[in-house]
Amino acid sequence: MSAAAPGQITVPDRLTRNVTAVRPEEADRWLAALPALVTAELARLRLTLDRVLDPGGSLALVAYVHRDDDLAPAVLKVSLRTPGTAHEAEALTAWAGRGAVLLLDSAAPDPGTTVLLLERLHGEIPLRSLAEPKAMLEATSLLHRLWTPVPAEHAFPGLPVPSPSAAAPDLPAEAGPLLAEAEEAAAALAGSATEEFLLHGDFHHGNVLAADRAPWLAIDPRPLAGERAYDLARLTLDRADTLVGSPGLPAAVRRRLHQLAEALEVDRDRLRGWTLVRAVDLAGAALTAGRRPDAELYLEFAGAL
Repeated sequence: MSAAAPGQITVPDRLTRNVTAVRPEEADRWLAALPALVTAELARLRLTLDRVLDPGGSLALVAYVHRDDDLAPAVLKVSLRTPGTAHEAEALTAWAGRGAVLLLDSAAPDPGTTVLLLERLHGEIPLRSLAEPKAMLEATSLLHRLWTPVPAEHAFPGLPVPSPSAAAPDLPAEAGPLLAEAEEAAAALAGSATEEFLLHGDFHHGNVLAADRAPWLAIDPRPLAGERAYDLARLTLDRADTLVGSPGLPAAVRRRLHQLAEALEVDRDRLRGWTLVRAVDLAGAALTAGRRPDAELYLEFAGAL
C-alpha cells in the first residue's frame, strides 16, 4: 500500500504554531488540508510512508518515505510557501547535489504550498554534533562549495533591505546603541556590495546533516542572490553560547571573525557589519517568539562586536 490514510498523518505541534504565527488568516485551512495533500503526494510519487518527523521543519511537514519502485529511502517535505521558502527547489536544482541535499522531485499543488522529494540524509546526525573547531572547518568547506554564480535569468531574490529598527518595539531599551549601529551598518552594506553569488541564506550547523554520498550536506536553504559576507554572518553567530559563556568574549568574537573571513576570503569588516545586523535581527525575532534567553544571547554577541 503506497499511501497512508489522512488520519494516519499527524501535523506536529511546532508546525501548527509556526504556520499560525506566520499566516494567521489562512493557517486553519492550510493545516486542515495538509494530511490529505500529503496522502495525495504519496500516491502521485508512488511512496510508502515510514513516519512523520516530529518536530520536523519549522514551516514544513517532513516525512521519511520509501519509493515503491526501488524501495530507496527518501524524504517528503511539504512546505508553506513563503518568500523565504519559495525558491528552495530552484536552489537545490542549481546545486544538483554539490554540497546540498539532492532534489528528486518537486511540485506546487497550489500557490501556497511547495512539495519536495529529497534524498534521505542522517537527520539524527547534524554538524552540530561535532566539536566546534571541527564543525566550523567542515562548515566553511561546504559553504565554499555552495557559493556559485547565480544562474542566468534566475528568480532568486536579492538580499533583503535590512531594517533592524523593525525589532525596536521588542528590544530592551539598553539595546538602543546596538540598534542604531546596526541600522547604520545595514544601510551602508546594502548599498555597497560588489559581488553576487547564490547564497544558502540560513547556513548554520543545524542545517547541515551527515550523508552517505558525502560526509556532510546542507539542507533547508532560504536562497538569495547577494554577497558572501551576508551568508557567512549567520555561521559566525552559530553556537554563540560557547563564546558568550567563555572569558574574554570580545577577543573570542574577533578571533572567530578573523578565522572565518580568512578561511573563505571574505572582507572582515563587511562580515563584522552583517554579523551585527543579523544578530540584532535574530534577537528581535527571538523576542517576538517569546525566546528571551536566545535574544539576550544574540544581543550580548552583538555587543562584543
